[in-house]
Amino acid sequence: MAQREKIDEKYKWKLEDIYTTNKDWEKDFIKLEGMFADVPKIKENLTKSAKGLLSALLRIERMEHIAANLFVYARMRRDEDNANAAYQAMAQRATELNVRLSAALSFMNPDLLAMEKGVLERWLKKADEKPALSGLKNYDFMLRELLRSKKHVLSAKEEKLLSMSGELAGAPRDIFTMLNNADLRFGGVVGEKGRRVPLTHGSFIVLMQSADRNVRKRAYEKMYQVYKQNINTIGTAYAASVKKDIFYARARKFKRAIDRPLFSDNVPVSLYDNLIGAVHKSLPVMHRYVALRKKILNVDELCMYDIYAPLVANVTNEYPFDKAMTMVKQGLAPLGKEYAALIDAALAERWIDVQETPGKTSGAYSWGVYGVHPYVLLNHRGDLDSVFTIAHELGHAMHSHYSNANQPEAKAGYTIFVAEVASTVNEILLTHYLLGTVKAKKQRQYILNHYLDQFRTTVMRQTMFAEFEKMTHGSAEAGMPLTHASLCDMYGDLNARYYGKDMQRDEFITYEWARIPHFYNAFYVYKYATGFSCAVQIASDILSGKKDAVSQYIGFLSSGGSGHPLDLLKLAGVNLASGGPVEVCMREFENALTEFEKAF
Repeated sequence: MAQREKIDEKYKWKLEDIYTTNKDWEKDFIKLEGMFADVPKIKENLTKSAKGLLSALLRIERMEHIAANLFVYARMRRDEDNANAAYQAMAQRATELNVRLSAALSFMNPDLLAMEKGVLERWLKKADEKPALSGLKNYDFMLRELLRSKKHVLSAKEEKLLSMSGELAGAPRDIFTMLNNADLRFGGVVGEKGRRVPLTHGSFIVLMQSADRNVRKRAYEKMYQVYKQNINTIGTAYAASVKKDIFYARARKFKRAIDRPLFSDNVPVSLYDNLIGAVHKSLPVMHRYVALRKKILNVDELCMYDIYAPLVANVTNEYPFDKAMTMVKQGLAPLGKEYAALIDAALAERWIDVQETPGKTSGAYSWGVYGVHPYVLLNHRGDLDSVFTIAHELGHAMHSHYSNANQPEAKAGYTIFVAEVASTVNEILLTHYLLGTVKAKKQRQYILNHYLDQFRTTVMRQTMFAEFEKMTHGSAEAGMPLTHASLCDMYGDLNARYYGKDMQRDEFITYEWARIPHFYNAFYVYKYATGFSCAVQIASDILSGKKDAVSQYIGFLSSGGSGHPLDLLKLAGVNLASGGPVEVCMREFENALTEFEKAF
C-alpha cells in the first residue's frame, strides 16, 4: 500500500475546489459563527410578510450552505487519513457547529406552521405575480411539503414532549449497535490452507465466498451461534424498536406504523404491497436460480452457507484504474456525448480519489457540496468488482452534477428513494456492454453471475426484509407479542418461501434477522428493490433505442428534489405505481438466468 504523498496527483481528488487552503476554511468557520447574531432578525422576518419570508429563507440558506461546506471539506480531508489529528479536530468542530446551527434555526418549521391558515399559500401565489418575490419559487416545494405534514404536527407542548423523548426512542437501535459492534465476539475459524482467521462482520462475507465448503460452514454456524446465544437481548431490543415505531405513528395520527415513513415520500402503501406481490409471482425464477446453484456446486443438499459461494472460479483479470475508466466510459456510451464529456471532466478536474492509502476510509462513496463538482472516493483493487464500483459511484456523482446544475440549492438534494437509481443504471449498462464485448466463456459466466446476484440480493432479499418488517409491525399492532421465538419462526418461514425447496432449511438461518441493522430504521429497505427495478426499466429503454429515453433520463437526473419521488421518476418514463417496472425487472432477472443456464 503506497503512502499518500507518493500517489500521482491525478489519482487524488482536488478538495481545493471547496477551500483553497485550510485558512480559508477557518475564515468561513469564523464567518458562520458571526452570522448567528442574525438569527433573531431572521426569526422576526420569517412570518412578517412574503418579502420577510424570502429574506429569512435566503439568509438561512446561506448559513446552511457554509455549514455544509465546512462539514464536507473537513470530513473528506479526514477520510484521506483518519489518523490525522488535525482533520479529526476540524471534522469535530464542523459537526458541533452544524448541531448549534440546527438548534438555532429549529424555530423555522413550528413558526411557519403556526401561521394563520391560507397565508403561506397566498404568499407563494404572489411569487408568480411579483418579480421581486420570484425567489420564493425556489422554496415552494419545501413549503408545500411542510403544509402537507401539518395534519401530523401536534401542539407545541406535545411536540416538545415528543422531542424530549427522541433520545429514548433511539435506545433500541443504540443497544443493538453497541451489542453488535462492540460486545459480540465471534472468535475465529479455520480458513483455507488450515490458517485460523478472525471471524468479524467484515470477514464473514469473505469467508462465505470461500471456495472451500467446510470454511463456509464453519463461519456460518459460528456466526449464528453467537446470535443465538444473545437472542433474548436482541429480540427484546427489536421488539422495543417495533413498539417505538407504532407509538410515534399513533402519536402523529397515522393509522399504522408503515404509514408514517411512506408519508414522507408521498408513497402509497399499495406500492409497498404490490412490490411484495410482484416478487412473490417471480419466486419460481428465484427457485430456478437456487436449483442451478445447487447443480453447479454439485452438492446433495444446498445450504444457506452456499449462497455466496463463487460459481465461476479462477477469473483473475486485472483492471488498472485507467483501463477500468475506459471500460466504464465505453459501457456508458449509450448515455450520450455530454455524459461522456462529464466522465472526462471527472478525470481532468480530479473529482476522484483512487488508491487505497494508510488510514484512508474504506469502501467507496460519492459526496460534495452545492456549487462545486461532486467527488468520488474509491479504494481501487483492480478486479472486476472495482470496475463496477467506478460505474456505480459515477452514477451518483452525475446525478448530483445534473441536479446541482439545473436546480436551485433548495431543490437540488434528492431523496434516498431515487438515490440508487442513477448508480444502478450505470451498473446495468456496463453489464450489457461487457456481455456484448467479452468473448471468454468464464468471463461471461462471471459477469452473468454478478448480475444475477444483484437481483437476488437487491430485489429478492431486500423485499423479503421488507415483508418481514410488515409482518412484525402488523403482529405487534394486532396485539400479538413479539418474542424471539415468534420472530425466528416468521423469518425462517419467509426465508424458506423465498429460497424454495432446493435450499435446505436449518436452525441457524432463522436467526439472520437478529444481525440486520436496517431493521432499526423501519420500512426503508424496500427502496433498494424499487430503485433497482426502476433502473432496470430505464436501462432497458435506453438500450432498446426507445425514443427520448436518454433525454428523459437526463431530465430525471436534473430534477434533484424538486418534487415527490414517484413524480420525478415519471420524467424518466417510469411509472412505479403501476407495478410495471418491477415486472420488467423480474423479466430481466429471468432472461439473465436463462442465458446463465445455457452457459452451463
